[in-house]
Amino acid sequence: MRLVVGAVLVDSLERPTRVLAARRTRPAELAGRWEFPGGKVEAGETPPQALARELGEELAIEVAVGSELAAPDGNAWPISGAYELRLFYAVVVAGTPTPGESHDQVRWLSYDQLDSVSWLESDRAALGLVLTGHP
Repeated sequence: MRLVVGAVLVDSLERPTRVLAARRTRPAELAGRWEFPGGKVEAGETPPQALARELGEELAIEVAVGSELAAPDGNAWPISGAYELRLFYAVVVAGTPTPGESHDQVRWLSYDQLDSVSWLESDRAALGLVLTGHP
């Protein structure tokens, strides 16, 4: 099973009021859907290291990675038969989130706007915990 990490990017780790969503451009079956940005963990990386690297590559930002948003069963969030997802809260410490090749749009959403976009199913499953959890 390949590990993927995603960022629940919030405007504040202490008192979050907004979450950043990114709209995918590829692959074709995911294009137009929204996600918590991130990517694959490479050999020798910890999940937080991979997340910081991926967000730098994908959104041109530096982040501070906070606590993990664990799945209800304590394991990773299932994506497919080949991938599983671990989510971490994070906050931007440098740069402005800018879409790269994998995304065509980023949007800060208040908690009451989270249902206003079409999330990838794996990320939608975590929204309830994002709303009730705390970084």
